[in-house]
Amino acid sequence: MKDYATGIQHIGIPTKDMEASKQFYEKIGFEIAYETVNDGNQVKFFRMGNLIMEVYESEDVAMKVGSVDHVAIDVKDIEQTYQEICDMGLNNLQDEIHFLPFWDNGVKFFTIKGPNEEKIEFGKFL
Repeated sequence: MKDYATGIQHIGIPTKDMEASKQFYEKIGFEIAYETVNDGNQVKFFRMGNLIMEVYESEDVAMKVGSVDHVAIDVKDIEQTYQEICDMGLNNLQDEIHFLPFWDNGVKFFTIKGPNEEKIEFGKFL
């Protein structure tokens, strides 16, 4: 793995039914690690060991195999990572670094697409 990455941060899954998602993930052994509201939609981070699933309400849910929205990679330095990704010509979404007031001090992130249209998010907890 590149020097800027420290491991997987989370996997993002959209849902139309947060209560059903909550019940499902708790039944299979996940606990709620963090919950918030973003743009009026519920967001819950479920943790089992070192695996975190970000489940968030959305009207745009595929509801079929392949419906995982993104995989987030935890990075040491978001600005340096952003520059390296841009220098490699991989910022194919022309994304910028975003901030959300999640967790204790917020999180900064940006997203690119892989060769199969998969979204890869690079994120740094602040």
